[in-house]
Amino acid sequence: MKIMYQFEKADKKLLGEQIEEELMNYILQEPVEIGQKIPNEFELAEKFGVGRSTVREAVKGLVSKGILEVRRGSGTFVISTCSPEEDPLGLSKLQDKFKLALELFEVRLMLEPDIAAQAAENADERDLEQLKQLCDETERLYLGGSNHIPKDIEFHTCIARCSKNRVVESLIPLINSAVMTFANLTHRRLKEETIETHRAIVEAITERDSVGARCAMVMHLTYNRQELIRQMKEKKKKENR
Repeated sequence: MKIMYQFEKADKKLLGEQIEEELMNYILQEPVEIGQKIPNEFELAEKFGVGRSTVREAVKGLVSKGILEVRRGSGTFVISTCSPEEDPLGLSKLQDKFKLALELFEVRLMLEPDIAAQAAENADERDLEQLKQLCDETERLYLGGSNHIPKDIEFHTCIARCSKNRVVESLIPLINSAVMTFANLTHRRLKEETIETHRAIVEAITERDSVGARCAMVMHLTYNRQELIRQMKEKKKKENR
């Protein structure tokens, strides 16, 4: 009851934004997977201790950001788990996620191998320590069955920053969106390959081996792209049955 009282005292617009944030947190922490339905308006209103109109406003906000989709007669479904901070380019709003992921891979293959090579040449000792730590943390979360995606994004962000190229740093949101889009589609199917290639990338960068870093990143992205194409073929087969 105390929470409800605090919410009701807040400015109406602020309250809607607050519940929108709470709903996004609920989707990520539960987690509610892509394709799954969220609870109905009544259940969410009871959960957050606010009126149904406030819940409606919060849902509308997440629909406009490409997170939710309202299907008349069926309910409200999660269609993306990218928060606005993780998808500043708004790519999650594009409907064909597989086509988007493939196009993002084309861009990543143009950029990330050379970014890794630059990182091997320019990273300082503090950067290398952070990169090793992020690799270890991502691996630990992955093996433990926890949500490793935010840490995986941090790992790729760190590589970009290790390049010491300010233009490359401006491309970080694009790389982050690509990592998130791929992870949402593949659901942890490349655990061993991800761990192995992450380690290879870190080892090459640490040893100042720019050619090795480039090759390791190509290998990492190639495994991911092959898995994506395999899933696209699977999806097409199901649709043609």
